[in-house]
Amino acid sequence: MRGPKLFYTLKTYTRSQFYRDAIAGVIVGIVALPLSIAFAIASGVSPEKGLYTAVIAGFFISFLGGSRVQIGGPTGAFIVIVYGIVQEYGVNGLILATFIAGVMLLLMGLAQLGTFIRFIPHPLIVGFTSGIALIIFSSQVKDFFGLNVANLPADFIGKWEVAFRHLGTVNWYAVGLALLTVVLIQLWPRVTHRVPGSLVAIVIATAVAQAFHLPVETIGSRFGSIPNSLPTPVWPDLDFQTIRHLIQPAFTIALLGAIESLLSAVVADGMIASTTRSNIELVGQGVGNMASALFGGIPATGAIARTATNVKNGGRTPVAGMIHAVTLLIIMLFAAPYAEMIPMSVLAGILVVVAYNMSEWHNFLTVLKGPVGDRAVLLTTFLLTVLIDLTVAIQIGMVLAVFVFMRSMTRSSDVKMLNASLAASAREESPEQQEWIPEKGIEVFEVSGPLFFGAAYKFKEALKLVEAPPKVLIIRLDRVPMIDATGIRILQDVHQQAEKQGTKILLAELTHGEVWDDLQKARLLFAIGKGNIFKTYPEALKHARQLLTVTKQKRGS
Repeated sequence: MRGPKLFYTLKTYTRSQFYRDAIAGVIVGIVALPLSIAFAIASGVSPEKGLYTAVIAGFFISFLGGSRVQIGGPTGAFIVIVYGIVQEYGVNGLILATFIAGVMLLLMGLAQLGTFIRFIPHPLIVGFTSGIALIIFSSQVKDFFGLNVANLPADFIGKWEVAFRHLGTVNWYAVGLALLTVVLIQLWPRVTHRVPGSLVAIVIATAVAQAFHLPVETIGSRFGSIPNSLPTPVWPDLDFQTIRHLIQPAFTIALLGAIESLLSAVVADGMIASTTRSNIELVGQGVGNMASALFGGIPATGAIARTATNVKNGGRTPVAGMIHAVTLLIIMLFAAPYAEMIPMSVLAGILVVVAYNMSEWHNFLTVLKGPVGDRAVLLTTFLLTVLIDLTVAIQIGMVLAVFVFMRSMTRSSDVKMLNASLAASAREESPEQQEWIPEKGIEVFEVSGPLFFGAAYKFKEALKLVEAPPKVLIIRLDRVPMIDATGIRILQDVHQQAEKQGTKILLAELTHGEVWDDLQKARLLFAIGKGNIFKTYPEALKHARQLLTVTKQKRGS
């Protein structure tokens, strides 16, 4: 397994590239400031924990990761999981779960599972991403409208019930600032892409709130002062009982982090024509999350929006991601008092835009118009994410996706008796094809598609169509790309049954190397006999006729 991309890129690093990386890193650091604070608050923890995560995890993900341009830090995808863990296990439980998830990600990378995680079905990803977006939007209703509610319930329906009951407490100043934030974020790119719209919105909306002394809640009034230094790293208290309770949410963090980071890396690869070392990327993500937990941070992963910002501003090596982390650290050291003035409704406005961008409603509608199986996976994952739990949604969504895949594979597999069709095609095509028609006593079966446990029953059902046991049974396997243990077992049963009935089995067109190897390992080729295995169907049919002739001669004598 090759090492981090940083060490590879430094071999040909130039001064001009450092300049571009530095510019991109500073810009991404500024972009990450409001998002890190907003994601932390939405997750149920204090704002500085989002900054710790972006600084520590962001640095290590770039330093040890497998992508040239990946930017790591807290993301909206984790809000639902983190909020739930904090509600049930407290902040210390979250820190421990983050550390365990980091260990899991590290092990995934060392076990070289990065390639396989990319194969998560698209409908499942769209389903839980859209579900998370809806939950993020719902979690911001209180601050967006400035409702006078102490705490909203954790569940989706309860959250909206409480919000509707308190509509009479709307703070119109908060609503105005939130709407101003949304409008500025949407319109600012028309002015310039160099300065992020979220930062402009925060500066302008905060200045308006301070200048007119608007009666709105701010970060400082809710959480107090933001620390202007990094905390001392503390090793988490690892006891078996707590680990046992947190292993499932930690696995959800690890799986979601792996999926999102590799998706972000794939998107970035397309933008710069590069290739991410997916297993090394998981190692970097693992170390980043472990380090984040040591400093009291929250889960981190690759952030698609910040990674895209990095690329668009000239970042081409991991140095840009490291500078982004250093930029955030400098801002935290010297500008923390100003961050305390930011109104909560402004952060809510930013997160509403984030939720909209995360919703992928175009992709949602596209999948919804697709095959029934994909629709089932999409809607199941979406509804379970919103109404139950993200962990349950991913688990059930994956199981359902596997069943849908099995159903598709089973439909693509077929077993049919060819005697009648061979005769029909011979009459229609040419007299030469007459030689392909098996005479009485010879049955020809063709297997198409994977012969696995989902389709093996078709083989048994097809054999039942034969009225009387034939003298010779030819099985054509040229269209079988793979076979599993159940398929092998079915063939073994057919062979044993044939021996009892006095039927000779011939295998024809066994062209796929993997199928040949599997049948050889199972000793089935040895049982059938190499003299009964043929490269082509005509060769098998010729041998079958010879066997019939020998049988007739024995009967005549």
